[in-house]
Amino acid sequence: MLDLLAPLNGEPQILPSRKLAGRVAGVYVAPADHFETVATEALTLDFQGIKGDFHAGYTRRSGGREPWYPRGTEMRNERQLSIVSPDELATVALRMGLAEIRPEWIGANLLLAGVPQLSMLPSGTMLFFKGGVTLKVDAQNGPCRIAGRLVAERADMPDVEAGSLMFPKAAKRLRGLVAWVEKPGTIANGEEVSVRVPEQWIYGA
Repeated sequence: MLDLLAPLNGEPQILPSRKLAGRVAGVYVAPADHFETVATEALTLDFQGIKGDFHAGYTRRSGGREPWYPRGTEMRNERQLSIVSPDELATVALRMGLAEIRPEWIGANLLLAGVPQLSMLPSGTMLFFKGGVTLKVDAQNGPCRIAGRLVAERADMPDVEAGSLMFPKAAKRLRGLVAWVEKPGTIANGEEVSVRVPEQWIYGA
């Protein structure tokens, strides 16, 4: 029988969609004037993101991640929330010779446990929280020296500048994800999450 889903010559391999399960292991909010977050019991979200959070807003200003725009260009805010994994944070800490890296130090809003290789979830992945919130993953969050400096300071590294340079290398592809609010509501600590990974393919033409 002809396999209609089999890749043709030169076509990319297509991976089917799948479902995973996770759990909220921590929720954090950033004051309006700084990216470092503090632990809280729940997050209240609207279509702009977390109410009162440093990264909330329908739009944001472009920075070093968008070299195709002049710095400061107003653009859609697809970075409303930062999501990290306890396993990946532990790996980064080990690489840097630290006892720990806390989610707050790198401005994380959600600590999501139980999802293997969290940072590798593709764009378009949907996060359905049991309390009703839906988030959509935009992309992997690239590590930067600004977060690295705060890690070095909070971990009392003897050479803060060296620590700030070490973090982007140690955290490459382990820095977690950025996402935006598709369906608002409240996310509580300990809440169950259904992760729906979309069909994936690599465009190689």
